Amino acid sequence: MRVVTWNLFHGRAVPERREYLYDEFLALIGSWEWDVLLLQECPPWWPELLAGALGADHRRVLTSRNLGLALRRAIATRRPDLIKANGGGCNAILVRGREIVAHHSKRLRFVPERRFVHGVELDDGIWICNLHLQGGNGPIKRANQMVEARRAGAWAMRVAGEHAPIVLGGDFNISSPSAAGFHRIPGHRGIDQLFVRTLAFTGEVRALERGALSDHPPLRANIVVSAPNGAEIHA
Repeated sequence: MRVVTWNLFHGRAVPERREYLYDEFLALIGSWEWDVLLLQECPPWWPELLAGALGADHRRVLTSRNLGLALRRAIATRRPDLIKANGGGCNAILVRGREIVAHHSKRLRFVPERRFVHGVELDDGIWICNLHLQGGNGPIKRANQMVEARRAGAWAMRVAGEHAPIVLGGDFNISSPSAAGFHRIPGHRGIDQLFVRTLAFTGEVRALERGALSDHPPLRANIVVSAPNGAEIHA
């Protein structure tokens, strides 16, 4: 199972461009090989559009700046560089080749911005969980990020059940998070991370080519879905 995680930077590019970039993001994502796609800072109307165009099932959870979304969308589809993050945001999970049979979410914080972890159960019993933790620097904020990463992992284990295999990924906003019971897939270069529980992986996380789209690299990992429960994975 090929898993990609990507923070979309609210559908923007670096350096910023005035035009709406949905078609470019769609073409790029459609050119990759993937089975599961974890998105953060995604414009809230994109998951349904992407899923329809790419033959995927999907679920989303709204995050921050979504009040008056119709007006925000109207501006974001004309001048994303002008409205920036105020175009609204969501986390989204897209899945191809498997059916989503359950979806749950948990709010990790309300201020200064709403942050969530959410997860889907697939028809083969695997859980896929996606998050975007609060950003910021300094020892107190880093400590809070570590706590929230552990809370997200604990929530994923509770909702999935004692022995269910789990993939947990997303934008942790720290470079060395940890979650009890999970093993981090090696090869990360920054704050975007992928973890597994009772699943194996082959190789390392690898960055995909994105051109100028987003300020985060998309990362892909190969997960071995047939690994026996309790297999010891060394990351």
